[in-house]
Amino acid sequence: MQSLRFTAESSTDGVLERDFVVGEVPGVLWSPAGAGRAPLVLMGHGGGNHKRHPAMAGRARRFATACGVHVAVIDAPGHGDRPRTAHDEREVTALRAARDAGEPEGPAARRYSAYLADRAVPEWKATLDALQQLPEIGADGPVGYFGINLGTAIGIPLVATEPRITAAVFGLHWPDVVAEQARQITIPIEFVLQWDDEDIDREAGLELFDAFASAEKTLHANAGKHHDVPRFEVESAARFFGRHLTAPA
Repeated sequence: MQSLRFTAESSTDGVLERDFVVGEVPGVLWSPAGAGRAPLVLMGHGGGNHKRHPAMAGRARRFATACGVHVAVIDAPGHGDRPRTAHDEREVTALRAARDAGEPEGPAARRYSAYLADRAVPEWKATLDALQQLPEIGADGPVGYFGINLGTAIGIPLVATEPRITAAVFGLHWPDVVAEQARQITIPIEFVLQWDDEDIDREAGLELFDAFASAEKTLHANAGKHHDVPRFEVESAARFFGRHLTAPA
């Protein structure tokens, strides 16, 4: 098992923030300051972003204060503080070329996301192993997952093969590569869909939502384009994790 090593620590507004490394994978762990044992939420960032992207830090802090949970984010391969391989560079170039030509980015994005998921899922499992060695998290505590866009591309195959995760929030992704894995997921989920998404049409989003085998699954369809997800969805996710990770049995 790879060990976790903390490299920096700070505390502001009641939230303890610690940088860590598991093997060669860097991450951040946000925790309620002074909290004891608490559930853990793993959070996957979007494509082109990183572990400290403002959206990630804002969500992590909100989950920590609203739900009293620990929140961990790691950089996906080729993102943030992780170097890009030659394969990463080719895929990023293809995405930029499609964007510059005004063509759909979907084909390149789906291909690259699947490639990243193959690499990231084992890294998330190793990170979860290491985090559960911490006394404030423990090996038997509840674990949730939050991730939309690339976070869903990585999160669905992770959750489908990781029984320690018992509740998840997904959204904004195509069904092509991950629908079969979604059919293996039976835990409670919340799914975010943008009704006017210029990248992922609503039929594709609905197809992916329908693929989940969960008895409890909730669809949040909001008006607006791909990057117009309302901020109140963070509050909804906090309530979701509060119900499924921190509520008394």
